[in-house]
Amino acid sequence: MIFVFLFVIASTLPSFASFIVHHPKEAENPKNDSTSFSFAIHEFMHLSRKEKRERLHATKSVIKDFKSERKAGNAPSTNQLLLIILAIILPPLAVYLHEGVINNKFWLDLLLTLLFFLPGVIYALIVVLGKS
Repeated sequence: MIFVFLFVIASTLPSFASFIVHHPKEAENPKNDSTSFSFAIHEFMHLSRKEKRERLHATKSVIKDFKSERKAGNAPSTNQLLLIILAIILPPLAVYLHEGVINNKFWLDLLLTLLFFLPGVIYALIVVLGKS
């Protein structure tokens, strides 16, 4: 999100764009690499006003949608993926991190993991993927 704002600022202020791009020759002829920041600035600077407005409007709508999803709790979470990986490696720790406290689910998973590792992993995955 920070990069989006930097991109918008850099595209609207040519002096700021020259500040970010250290070499003026590189700004005139940027690498034809679509991941290059200077290429993106160069491409945006050479759009028409209408195209710039459309892109800024699209960017603002994407940011607005992301914020509304995050407020609703529907934002994709990287924590879920990390908890799944951790549930396979260390099941009781994944249950503890998911629950936030040491409760009956943690103790049951610890017991299952100590007795037989696979039931502990299965139970941890059920707890982590289940609705809280």
